[in-house]
Amino acid sequence: MSHDPGAFRNFDATRRPSVAELYRENHALQTVAEVRRKRARFLPLRHGRMSVWEAIESLEEIVDDSDPDLGLSQLDHALQTAESLRLAGAEPWLVLTGFVHDLGKVLCTFGEPQWAVVGDTFPVGCAFDDRIVHAELFAANPDREDPKYATRTGMYTEACGLDQVLMSWGHDEYLYHVLREHLPAPALAIIRYHSFYAAHQAGAYDHLMDDADRERMGWVRRFNAHDLYSKSESRPDWPRLRPIYERLVADHLPTTLDW
Repeated sequence: MSHDPGAFRNFDATRRPSVAELYRENHALQTVAEVRRKRARFLPLRHGRMSVWEAIESLEEIVDDSDPDLGLSQLDHALQTAESLRLAGAEPWLVLTGFVHDLGKVLCTFGEPQWAVVGDTFPVGCAFDDRIVHAELFAANPDREDPKYATRTGMYTEACGLDQVLMSWGHDEYLYHVLREHLPAPALAIIRYHSFYAAHQAGAYDHLMDDADRERMGWVRRFNAHDLYSKSESRPDWPRLRPIYERLVADHLPTTLDW
């Protein structure tokens, strides 16, 4: 797939000032204590049962305030990603992953603020890497001054594996728990880490990964070529495409899920 990397993820605050403001809140408030509070509130899953289609339809009302590239709804983004994969001949499970990868943003419909739902993800409980977008805004995060968390490994050990790492809270981690019993391991890795750009695009936090994590990042990078570079202000034809995705969802996921 050909693309111009410089045309995407341009976080110049003059383009969309709201993006920088979202990251100001996100980077100040995503602490170990806050992430643990969010996990205790939402995990195990306790907000009832909902169909994939109810979640999909909620995306029509959500525009991601962290995204410097796209002002369309998250349903449009889901379709752009999935269609890019489908037209490239990707496996059906991978096309499905593209279609549902941002469903965790239903957290916004539960009253969650966008700083706790969207944006790049990163480990908490260790030093914040300079390769995280708007890393300068971590100056307001109290964990940065806590000696338990301020070192390279913080509360972790070298090569502990990402399963042992507490990630910032948001739609990625949440959806991973919603779908963890229903999709193959590469799909779950994509869902859980697709916003972990500092790692899969810039190589950060390799010291916390094990070999299985590095293999997972290969899947995430493959997916990212269709997630990021499919973005366009041209809206997909949802009524025409819906039957394709109704079949795909029915083939791979149960009628309702715990949320």
